[in-house]
Amino acid sequence: MKKLIIRFAFCLTLLVLPQGQNDFPMASAQTKKVAGNGRDYQVLGADNKRIAIVNAKGEVEWETPNDAREVHDIRMLPNGNVLFQTSYTTVVEMNRAKQIVWRHESKPKDGYTGRVEIHSYQRLKNGLTMIAESGNARIIEVDKDDKITREIALTVERPNAHRDTRMARKLDNGHYLVCHEGDGKLREYDGSGKVVWTYVMDLNGRPRTPGHDGHGVELFGVMRLPNGNTLIAGGNNNRVLEVTREGKVVWSVDQKELPGVTLAWVTTLQLLPNGNLIIGNAHAGPDNPQLIEVTRDKQVVWTFKDFKNFGNNLVAAQVLVKGKPIR
Repeated sequence: MKKLIIRFAFCLTLLVLPQGQNDFPMASAQTKKVAGNGRDYQVLGADNKRIAIVNAKGEVEWETPNDAREVHDIRMLPNGNVLFQTSYTTVVEMNRAKQIVWRHESKPKDGYTGRVEIHSYQRLKNGLTMIAESGNARIIEVDKDDKITREIALTVERPNAHRDTRMARKLDNGHYLVCHEGDGKLREYDGSGKVVWTYVMDLNGRPRTPGHDGHGVELFGVMRLPNGNTLIAGGNNNRVLEVTREGKVVWSVDQKELPGVTLAWVTTLQLLPNGNLIIGNAHAGPDNPQLIEVTRDKQVVWTFKDFKNFGNNLVAAQVLVKGKPIR
């Protein structure tokens, strides 16, 4: 009997000792993390007709229904309110009491009678809100009273109200980085609207294939790194690229380069204070995580997979972390 007890204790010890990376099954979510790294992240996301904050246990801590057909950007503001879209033309700021405290609706500009869609927005340091308008092919900045204070015309080679833009971000130098999905190009505009830099996406040696799980050059996300390089979420290019001002790729994560992960439509980019990168992976199916944290040497240290609270269209997501990540 004593030998049986010792053997049971030894087996139990093997089960609980750290094994490098462990899976943590949860009520509605699964995360994968290095044992003891303390990654008890909350995720703010938009999918399944809801905006929700989900904790590391898969529990919904806050949510509100949302009828938008698609949500392509989302942000928790410093005051705890959430900036998101409720339709293709409307962006709101909502507080935790679920009250809308600010609202903007985009309409066709003078001389244009077609459809307008919003796919990206950003609350600026001066309190204005930057909004990229497809169809209108422009960036506007609006104040707290929803008055347009600035307008920047965008260069669009293949006008399409659904594809003119995806993510757009204003930089500290006053320039704008804009992902032009339909053109397959990233453009940087100065404060007057002049294009000062362009990066053209390529197929990376693979044939173009259709569908959300296909392969193309329709880029989605972007950020300017502290080293001056630009990080691109390739959309259906199925990869992340870091490129120099000269257009040289100096770092990348390709579609099947991460163990156990296949990248599909790459969307969210979030650079953490520790230098790790969180990548959004939409339309990749339930066998793949929707969010992946990787180190500079491409080690996966955390993943998020929740196909109950969210689904295969978790395009807009923010991982809520301490410090000041870039996104």
